[in-house]
Amino acid sequence: QVQLVESGGGLVQAGGSLRLSCAISGRAGGSLGMGWFRQAPGKEREIVAAISWTGTMTYSADSVKGRSTISRDNTKNTVVLQMNSLKPEDTAVYYCAAKLLPSSLIAYYRIDYDYWGQGTQVTVSS
Repeated sequence: QVQLVESGGGLVQAGGSLRLSCAISGRAGGSLGMGWFRQAPGKEREIVAAISWTGTMTYSADSVKGRSTISRDNTKNTVVLQMNSLKPEDTAVYYCAAKLLPSSLIAYYRIDYDYWGQGTQVTVSS
């Protein structure tokens, strides 16, 4: 079983930055592809970014491309989403997710992911 715990959310002014972290624990039984999703009130949960186990493959949604970076440190079992130039429309609960995958692959869809964290609130004020 894999446990995921997000941290780093909060209230920030538009144009500011946040660094979201996901701590991974437990036994996966294989390599984990990781993703960050977000869900705003009244909206579907959507992918923000994803990264392969090796870190060589990454994905960023168009809505955050150029403003966010996903990275991981497998020695520390952490995945980080750095978000810059934040906008009010980035306001959402951000979730970390994990999926057992071959080491160089990533998953793009919510339904693909096996494990989820509880989420961390990000609020961007205008």
